[in-house]
Amino acid sequence: MATASHGAKPSPERIFSTLTAFHQTEALKAAIRLDIFTKIGEGANEVGSLAKAVGASERGVRILSDYMAVFGFLTKENNRYGLTQESAVFLDRRSPAYVGSMANFLAADMHRASFGALTEAVRRGGSATDKGDNTKPRDEFWVEFARSMAGLAIPGAEFIAALLGAPEGKPCKVLDIAAGHGMYGITIARRNPAAEIVALDWPAVVSVAHENAKKFGVADRYSTRPGSAFEADFGEGYDYILLTNILHHFDPPGCETLMRRVYAALKPGGKAITLEFVPNQDRISPQIPAAFSLVMLANTDAGDSYTFAELDRIFRNSGFAKTTEHPILEMPQTVLVSEK
Repeated sequence: MATASHGAKPSPERIFSTLTAFHQTEALKAAIRLDIFTKIGEGANEVGSLAKAVGASERGVRILSDYMAVFGFLTKENNRYGLTQESAVFLDRRSPAYVGSMANFLAADMHRASFGALTEAVRRGGSATDKGDNTKPRDEFWVEFARSMAGLAIPGAEFIAALLGAPEGKPCKVLDIAAGHGMYGITIARRNPAAEIVALDWPAVVSVAHENAKKFGVADRYSTRPGSAFEADFGEGYDYILLTNILHHFDPPGCETLMRRVYAALKPGGKAITLEFVPNQDRISPQIPAAFSLVMLANTDAGDSYTFAELDRIFRNSGFAKTTEHPILEMPQTVLVSEK
């Protein structure tokens, strides 16, 4: 049993803070929806001007902005609010690194419902909702993901593009499985004018990827294949196949089924590029990859976050000779490169 050090008495503060953590979630979501951060960045930094800029009451804006300052999302000095470096980069809509749209997916009611049934999910060993089977289309869920999470994907997408030598401009054929917003394949195409990208996802979702391909000027080298990753015709002869944030949705046998299909679609010497939350062998560190298993327990029938040893076993059982891991320094995820 853990004991207090240096004579300090135990405190219930962390328990209280955890049980009320949803207050912070809803406050940040409200600040993003009201565009508080953008308006402060534009100069509306006092209660009166800020309330007018966001179209809300002065009392409400004061209390919400003070709360954001309490938790480090804003600064406050002489009754003037300011953006922290973090908020300026990620929460001001004018920033190219803006990720405020994530609130539409990460803080959505559907996630609250899944975690609201977590006790039963623990008893079952899988989601207590009827939406845990990710081999079936869930258009509302995944279209929201595709439209909300592209910004967060950029660092990982740039990392993968560099890892694959995209700036060298060598011709290559890439399949992006469960493409979602499409930013991983799109980024490779942007960095390599000789890259041809094929994006695969459910019909309603892959249309979002195609929209983004047009937006970023690579639509002429970007084609789509609507359908299930377990059933659709992949084609063949790929230099690289991307599997970004998909394996954690399935149990190891399901992952092996998918990876065997990937192996068959790669040309000799081709590589599978997997992006995943990879916890250490102890499964309690690092914090975000280790904690992600609970997200999978609440939301999937059998998904998990897998250690490198577990993923390596999956890849070897699927035919891959060697897998190397490449952590992304600024993100809690790891890229795994498996060679055919």
